[in-house]
Amino acid sequence: MFIAILATFLITRTVTRLIRSGSGAGAGLGNVRLAGVHVHHQVFGILIIIGTGIVLVSAAPHGAALDVAAALFGVGVSLTLDEFALWLHLQDVYWTTEGRKSVDAIFCVLAVTGALVGGTTFLSGHVGTAAWWSSVSVLSVDLMLSVICLLKGKVTTGVIGTVISGVAFVGAVRLAKPGSWWATHRYASQPQRAARAAHRYGPRYQRRWNRLRDLVAGAPSEDRPL
Repeated sequence: MFIAILATFLITRTVTRLIRSGSGAGAGLGNVRLAGVHVHHQVFGILIIIGTGIVLVSAAPHGAALDVAAALFGVGVSLTLDEFALWLHLQDVYWTTEGRKSVDAIFCVLAVTGALVGGTTFLSGHVGTAAWWSSVSVLSVDLMLSVICLLKGKVTTGVIGTVISGVAFVGAVRLAKPGSWWATHRYASQPQRAARAAHRYGPRYQRRWNRLRDLVAGAPSEDRPL
């Protein structure tokens, strides 16, 4: 099932790229404009999410109908998250460096969705039982570790850590990113730790992650048409 979700996402993302800018040689549909207004593909994603959400709540489909509705909902989510950076900046930063935040958001959704589809549950057992209280304790620790990750500037790690405990633990015990709340407040009196953090998250770290982002979404370019 996760493979199907990943395939749906990749197909949808490819289509949005073709709609957005064509194949790079003038092919494709280009930007969608209505009455001179550039309609971003997140608009279509939001409309799909709303439509399928209404169907899922009001009609409560089953069987094949539910599968179709779920697939359409996934397409809507993909179209919308593809422009996550636009939500954040309220500007069309699609092909700029800031646009890479959309890729990070999609990585988070894929990891969380994959974990949940794979059988991860937040709480288990009947309410009040030992198994339930045990799962509550584990979830509380995971959330605490995820908050620490966020304070250390590791947003992706913190989000994924809510469903994958090991990710949250590793992110929480490792050095904070320079400029994060944790680094600002905890490393001010620890110059050696601050220097180690600056080295770990320096240009090599950024280049490594940018290569992965660019492989998925394409390299940013200020010259691309907005």
